[in-house]
Amino acid sequence: MEVRQKLLARGIQLEVISMAWMAIEFVLGVSAGIHAGSILLIAFGLDAFLETVAGGILIWRLRAEYNGADAKTVVRVERTASRLVKGILLLLSGYVLITSIMNLTNHEMPAESGVGLVIAIMSVILMPIMTTMKRRIGDRIQSEALRDDAMCNVTCAVLAGLVLGGMVLTALFGLWWADAVAAILFAIYVGREGLELFEK
Repeated sequence: MEVRQKLLARGIQLEVISMAWMAIEFVLGVSAGIHAGSILLIAFGLDAFLETVAGGILIWRLRAEYNGADAKTVVRVERTASRLVKGILLLLSGYVLITSIMNLTNHEMPAESGVGLVIAIMSVILMPIMTTMKRRIGDRIQSEALRDDAMCNVTCAVLAGLVLGGMVLTALFGLWWADAVAAILFAIYVGREGLELFEK
């Protein structure tokens, strides 16, 4: 029991750290995306916002058990948290898909963004670490919600990689459509992951 309490406390700490980073990523990502006219960067920032919400949901779930909620309450909170996180993935997918198609239709080419580049690089480095740690704790405490939240971090890492790829293709080759196409690929990826999680 003491070991589980320590794992729950570690999970809460991990979510707090994750939320702090995501809040920074949200503000900088969206502002950089608006300035550069990059739908992919804006989506990246919005993804961070949704992950901040997901982190709050997970803290609620983990604290419920940590504070001694009965088994029935823990199961109910776990189920609710898991569904909310999955829903967040699907919302993000839909938003990115629609806005990316609009960008392709309007032939909009994003400008370069140094801030966006730095954030994307940091996320590519940090998110796999966060994912591994969350999955490890999620497996040990048998929390589907925490494992789902780890999947949110995977989407963040994938999106960061797409942001980098889109920026490179646009900057080096002037491919105005690279940003939007990369965003559509991301939306399809996230949508599939979200649907698969709902089927579990």
